[in-house]
Amino acid sequence: MKFGKRLCQLRKEKKSWSQERLALESGLARSYVSGVERGVRNISLRNICKLAEILEISPAELLIFPDE
Repeated sequence: MKFGKRLCQLRKEKKSWSQERLALESGLARSYVSGVERGVRNISLRNICKLAEILEISPAELLIFPDE
């Protein structure tokens, strides 16, 4: 599992939010969130921490990729 897919999974499981809502809550652009989830944009450690805080999880949880 890649980071973007993990972010999408946790966004839906933890909050049932759209990309638009996650972007609004985090202060990031929706196009940026979309790009990260699709694997076409890189994400900084600062933004990983920001998204984790918004999703009420630890940053490490975003970096744990369960077996598919």
